[in-house]
Amino acid sequence: MSKAIVSSLYDSDVFRMACRQFDKAADAINLPDAIRDRTKYPKRCLAVALPIKRADGSVTVFEGYRVQHNLSTGPSKGGIRFHQNVTIGEVAALAMWMSWKCSLVGLPYGGAKGGVIVDPNQLTPTELESLSRRYMQEMVNFVGPHTDVPAPDVGTNEKIMGWMMDTYSNHVGHVEPAVVTGKPIALGGSQGRKEATGAGVAYLAKKYLEDLRIPVAEATAVVQGFGNVGSESALALAGYGMKVIAISDYTGGIYNPKGIDLPKAQTYVQYQRVLRDFDGGEPISNADLLELNCTVLVPAALERVITDQNAGRLKCRVLAEGANGPTTNAADKIIEERGDIEVIPDVLCNSGGVIVSYFEWLQNLSSFYWDRDEVMRKLFGILDKAKDSVEYQKRKFKFSRRLAALTLGIQRVADAKECRGLFP
Repeated sequence: MSKAIVSSLYDSDVFRMACRQFDKAADAINLPDAIRDRTKYPKRCLAVALPIKRADGSVTVFEGYRVQHNLSTGPSKGGIRFHQNVTIGEVAALAMWMSWKCSLVGLPYGGAKGGVIVDPNQLTPTELESLSRRYMQEMVNFVGPHTDVPAPDVGTNEKIMGWMMDTYSNHVGHVEPAVVTGKPIALGGSQGRKEATGAGVAYLAKKYLEDLRIPVAEATAVVQGFGNVGSESALALAGYGMKVIAISDYTGGIYNPKGIDLPKAQTYVQYQRVLRDFDGGEPISNADLLELNCTVLVPAALERVITDQNAGRLKCRVLAEGANGPTTNAADKIIEERGDIEVIPDVLCNSGGVIVSYFEWLQNLSSFYWDRDEVMRKLFGILDKAKDSVEYQKRKFKFSRRLAALTLGIQRVADAKECRGLFP
């Protein structure tokens, strides 16, 4: 009989949330006790001190993490987050979700995640480069093309990935583009990678609207978060003919029932760095934005924004989870009981980013590069296949869509661990 472990290292609201999701899915597929904890808990983690010299000559030490959840199905894969509220528990939960996501869409990866406790907006460009390079320097012995492949996340971007690739390459003595994904095209980045997550969110939202027989041209969308995922989701939804009536970032939102001028908003954010005072509509709070009447709601910022406090007041038809873990377990229950909202769960909805990261990795390893049309065609093909498998699982076992997606992802990881056995 196996003895369950209790991890206090990662204890946090978001890690407990991920664990409860796992437990519910494991119960639903009767996952044997002997394999449960091996599948559930992270494989290993690293915490590092990151001293950098500031512009004024002083030295600040930042704290960084990397959690590798699963290494049984291939190298681990996951973004690096630069945010002032990063915790090791949050990073561990995100690594867990990456495992299920990669497994669900059939990628030969385990899940990982990294983070640094820092507000990147408070750093000069030189300080940001120093911190990025220092983080990779500390990770050199724990990452690599066949070990762990980082990517951008909240607060990081392709420029930071370029610095990290250069740092790693200098350590190993040769150019190694496959060590990170989400790089600039000039350094081996993939066509379509920048917009991949948002394009996938919009594509799946369109497909579910078609299933519901709702004309896309008559639909409205609200997007919380106007970073990479949110802005690309909004542009892709608009490209399908949908009217995007509200967008937001951490400084607040903009609401315009006639539709937001998205290129104008992007240009404004490019120069101002925030949406605050953008004149494309009426100001609206993030809380009120989530409760706007719309066809598609895309939470594309941070986790746990849809809770038991606001789930009953959502007025969308489709909830497309662009962020990781935006909906709490209590909110999930309320939405399920309501029965009038179709949830596209995060492990399916925002998987476009890691799918095209996989394409980038393949192209780096083979030194053979694809054009954007080929990348997008392959991306949408994988999303279609994953959607079909989730819908089949949902119908077959009468699961919610989230439970269907999680059970598929978790079962495949558990099967891999079972097949490999226990190394003495």
